[in-house]
Amino acid sequence: MVAERESVVGGGAVGTACALDLTVDAHVHTGFSAGRDAVGVVVSAADRAGLTALTFADQAGPDTTWLTAYADAVRRARHRTEMTLRVAAEVEVVRADGWLALPPDLAQLDALSVAVSGLPAGGELLGPREVRARLDAGVLTPGQVAEALVAATVKGLERASRYVPAQLARPLALLGQAGVDDSAVTPALVAELAAACRITGAVVEVSEAWRSPSARVVEMLLDAAVTVVPASDARYAAEVGRWQYLRRV
Repeated sequence: MVAERESVVGGGAVGTACALDLTVDAHVHTGFSAGRDAVGVVVSAADRAGLTALTFADQAGPDTTWLTAYADAVRRARHRTEMTLRVAAEVEVVRADGWLALPPDLAQLDALSVAVSGLPAGGELLGPREVRARLDAGVLTPGQVAEALVAATVKGLERASRYVPAQLARPLALLGQAGVDDSAVTPALVAELAAACRITGAVVEVSEAWRSPSARVVEMLLDAAVTVVPASDARYAAEVGRWQYLRRV
């Protein structure tokens, strides 16, 4: 299928324009983990959506045993499509120092998609409800939450990039889940995140499913010359390469 090339233009480096290529989907799931459909079904759906590149990023961790079968399934699918297919795994930052819950074998992977679903704080990993409770109790402020989240994200990207190319999954989504206003993410914090992305070569996913990061943060990242890519975070094949939030961004 020959697709008409689509893009959404956003702010770029000073004096330039930068576009999000909507024929690329940088984060999809399959039945190996958080998704519902087989690799081949997802690839067929991506072909119908007119995509040119697809990154599989199923959730993996220390107990994952299926990476070889997963990578083999993607490699077989490469023979049936003209799309570029990449094998990645979504991994979690689990400590403030950026420690990652890595699977035992990274040799199968083209990339690591780094997610921060919990806030590392005092030796604990706080979910959105716990963060909200501490905000309501006055134990944490929105600014402190944003600072801690960005710090853990930066360290996670630094650690991931030692192994394979890194990309950042659903950036800062934890803030919205915990009810923290986007204004807590100051330009200085975005600059810190952008610098880490440039140094590590990490790309930033703009997640359709998680509506994250905000258009404001995307614009600042683009202005800081960070590579930004569309990511459906699709769990069903029918969601692959389907954009609503991305078009608004």
